[in-house]
Amino acid sequence: MSAGITFYGGAGTVTGANFLLDTGLKPSAQNADGSADHSSETNDLGKKILIDCGILQRERVCDIANAAPFPYDTKKIDALVVTHAHADHIGRIPRFVHDGFKGPIYSTAATKDLAALMFDDALGIMQREVERHGCEILYEREDVGHALALWQTHGYHEPFNIGDVSIEFLDAGHILGSAMVKCGRSGKSVLFTGDIGNSPEPILNDTETPEGANYIVMESVYGDRMHEKREERREHLRSFVEDARARRSVLLIPSFSIERTQVLLFELNAMIEEEIMQPVSVYLDAPLAIEVTNVFRKYKNLLNPAAREHFGKGGNPFSFKSLTLTARTVESQAIHKAPNPKIIIAGAGMSGGGRIRAHEKYYLSDKHATVLFVGYQVPGSLGRRIQDGEKKVEIDGEHIRVHAHIETLSGYSGHADRDQLLRFVDGAGESLERVFVTMGEPHSSMFLAQRIRDFLGTDATVPESGQSFEIDW
Repeated sequence: MSAGITFYGGAGTVTGANFLLDTGLKPSAQNADGSADHSSETNDLGKKILIDCGILQRERVCDIANAAPFPYDTKKIDALVVTHAHADHIGRIPRFVHDGFKGPIYSTAATKDLAALMFDDALGIMQREVERHGCEILYEREDVGHALALWQTHGYHEPFNIGDVSIEFLDAGHILGSAMVKCGRSGKSVLFTGDIGNSPEPILNDTETPEGANYIVMESVYGDRMHEKREERREHLRSFVEDARARRSVLLIPSFSIERTQVLLFELNAMIEEEIMQPVSVYLDAPLAIEVTNVFRKYKNLLNPAAREHFGKGGNPFSFKSLTLTARTVESQAIHKAPNPKIIIAGAGMSGGGRIRAHEKYYLSDKHATVLFVGYQVPGSLGRRIQDGEKKVEIDGEHIRVHAHIETLSGYSGHADRDQLLRFVDGAGESLERVFVTMGEPHSSMFLAQRIRDFLGTDATVPESGQSFEIDW
């Protein structure tokens, strides 16, 4: 039997994950590079299964690329399967539904709950962008409602069927509810990894093995880079806090509302409880992150044993006495008047929206302040430009000179690094026939693919956007 995989997003770029698995592909001639001839026909019994439907993360959510028509007939897609609730994997789903998709949407229950929060938050950001820049809004609130009405949930290792394909969610260890999508048919499997976690994590279970997979479609965000060692990253975080304390300054941390924020709170709480760090004022200035933390409490059974133990004792691993939650705008604005030293954790992680931009406007010109990046910054984003050393940036029409200290701590990234990714692929075993390396900057994807070929002797391909491949499945 034959099937086709087309890489409509997440190819040649980190974000915008959008992969189409066509289970009814008729065998056809292949191009010289192994890609399928785009003239291939499909039979009537097959299903068109979309894996993820994310936005391209740019300076604005309402980027022209995200408002562009989908490159396929949305009405002919039979099902959408979602790996996890980050915007670059779910951000266009309401638009997808608005444009005619009426099939089921599948994910874990935690992913659905987090996605609902993400959609609501994105609506607020887009409405402000429309007012400020006159761009096209991607979807309306009724589109979100329609999408959630189509949504069905399944737990890890609870197989369900789409046509003759068995779908099973494996724990990706990336964020709460994140899943790898294992698609099985006729004794063979295709595994879509979504994002692979940086295991072991302080609060999540480890990424599961791809053992037995015949084909893997995988991410490569850190395919050419290594993180700090586990024992080093907490000490580095503590040193940044102590530096801010010694200089009576501000430590500003742009952080993703899902997972990175909760991990940071967990680590700060642990260091205070273990008395290796004295309390310091911490402001969580991210309404979305506050709501997300409540979802973590709801799904505490998905956390690892150490994190569950905190809840089991009646405690809250994401809270401590010196932590202040600033849900209201007036509370956010008051942070600037609060005495130093202080830590401000604010969304969004790439500075593409949210309250972090107001803090960056206020503190980037302060030579005593430190901005600490703890997550990946996509090329073109405000966060990446600051991280790369631009001395003058524009934020919401205001030109800001950058005098603050700019630091990066990659060990708290939610993505596996170069060696972890290679070990992950090796875990598939002798069954593995081919790996498609996606969701990375081109040099990262190419580097990882070459390592897979050199070290594991496995066929590894870096697809281009829009490219299709035929697989024996």
